[in-house]
Amino acid sequence: MLDGHLLLGWLSFTVIVYLFNLPGPTTAYFGLTGNEPLSILPLSSQPEENVGRAHYKLCDRLKLEKKQRRMCRRDPGVAETLMEAISMSALECQYQFRFERWNCTLEGRYRANILKRGFKETAFLYAISSAGLTHAMAKACSAGRMERCTCDEAPDLENRKAWQWGGCGDNLKYSNKFVKDFLGKRSNKDLRARVDMHNTNVGMKVIKAGVETTCKCHGVSGSCTVQTCWRQLSPFHEIGKQLKQRYETSLKVGSSTNEATGEGEISQARPQQQQPPPGPNNDPIPRTMDLLHIEDSPSFCRPSKYSPGTSARKCYKDKNCDAICCGRGHNTQSRVVTRPCQCQVRWCCYVECKQCTQREEVYTCKG
Repeated sequence: MLDGHLLLGWLSFTVIVYLFNLPGPTTAYFGLTGNEPLSILPLSSQPEENVGRAHYKLCDRLKLEKKQRRMCRRDPGVAETLMEAISMSALECQYQFRFERWNCTLEGRYRANILKRGFKETAFLYAISSAGLTHAMAKACSAGRMERCTCDEAPDLENRKAWQWGGCGDNLKYSNKFVKDFLGKRSNKDLRARVDMHNTNVGMKVIKAGVETTCKCHGVSGSCTVQTCWRQLSPFHEIGKQLKQRYETSLKVGSSTNEATGEGEISQARPQQQQPPPGPNNDPIPRTMDLLHIEDSPSFCRPSKYSPGTSARKCYKDKNCDAICCGRGHNTQSRVVTRPCQCQVRWCCYVECKQCTQREEVYTCKG
C-alpha cells in the first residue's frame, strides 16, 4: 500500500522534458517515444471566444508529422486527447518504476538516448505510449469530447438504450483505427524497426484484452427484468501494471532469415553457451504479447547518458535499498512530521481530525 506522501507525490508529479530531434534507428512514434514536449499543459487555457481555433495551437505545440498534424486539427477533441495520452503515459511510467533503479527518468537527454537503443526500457516506452493513446481516445469518444466518434457501436450490445440509462461503451474500435492511422506504417526492413512496431502493438493489444462488459439492471422496484450492457476499458493503472509485468519478462531477440521467403524475421536470442542443435523448431518466434528488446540494459547505478544514477535516491530500508543503491549503502535521516490522525465524521457533513506528531526515518542512497 502507498503511504499518503507517496500517493500525493505521484498525483502532483510534473514532467518537464526538453524538445529533441531523435535521430534513432527508427522513426519515432508519439508521446514518450516521439518529439512531443512532455510538459503537462493546462487543457483549457484559451479564452472561451477562441475555443474554436484553440485546438490548432495545441496541435502546433506538439511536434507532429504533417499527417498527424492534419488529423489533430480536423477534430477539436483530438488535441486535448493527445495531451492527455502523453500525460497519462508519463505518470504511469513514473509510478510503475518508482521502486526501480531506472525510475522512468524522462528529463533532458536521458529519454532521447534510451530511445536510440533497444533496451527493455525502450520496449516499455513504446508499449505504454501506444496504450495511453489508445485508452485516451476510446475514453474521449465515450465521454462525448470528440466530433467524429461517440459510444461504442458494438452490434451485440444495446448501446442506444445504454446511453438512455446512463451507460456508454468505450469506443475501442474507433480508437484502434485512429491510432493505427495516426502512427502510420513504418519501415520493417531492419530488426530494430520490427521490434519497435511489435512493442507498439503490444500496448494496443493489452488495452483490447482488458475490455470488460458492464451491465445495469432496470425494472420495477430494482428488479432485473431488463438488462443493458456496454463495454468499458480497464483503468489505465491496471494497464500499466500489466505492461510492467511484461517488461519484467521481456525477451531478448535477434534477427533470422525465413528460409521459405528469404525475408528477415524476429527470433529469440540465446546466450552462446545455450545454443541448441540445428533443427526446424529450435528458433522460436516470440509470442505476440511479449515485450521484446535487442540489447541488455545498463545498470543505471551511476550517472550516464541514460539516467542520473541512484545517488541520493529515496529508498525503503527493508524493501529496495540494497537493490537501488547498488551495494553502496544508504544514509539515514530522522525527521519530525505532523499528519492528520484520529479522524471522525461529524454530522453533518465534515471530517474532524487531530494533528499527530511523530518521528520517521528517511533513507537515501549513498553516492
